[in-house]
Amino acid sequence: MIEKDFVTFLSPGTFFNEETTKEIDSWDVDKAIKMSKNITERYDATPYAFYFTTRGRNDFDLDSKRIAESQMYYLGGEVKTLKQIELECNPENDILLQNMRGNGWKKVIINSGNWKGTHPLRDDDVVLEY
Repeated sequence: MIEKDFVTFLSPGTFFNEETTKEIDSWDVDKAIKMSKNITERYDATPYAFYFTTRGRNDFDLDSKRIAESQMYYLGGEVKTLKQIELECNPENDILLQNMRGNGWKKVIINSGNWKGTHPLRDDDVVLEY
């Protein structure tokens, strides 16, 4: 089986994330952070997170298959729990609170890079100093 590692960078988009996937020689977080600094998407959006994948294929496969995926690595941001957001009593958070309760999200991460974005934070996700 032939295997290769990739890193996928997520940047804010209009309706969906912009994604850029690049080959990387290993699941090296420091190398991915350096690579993220050279990614710019539409409207000058820059990455707020990335994750690694390993893809592989056998000689008779037409295309590769994802055989492993890492947790999400967030490039900085502020982590807030459901309770913290409830205590803010901010009417601007009403939809966020509905989404958190309805989807069972315990925490979110708020990125304030060049575009503000709020994303669910899973238990195994990592928030990096950035």
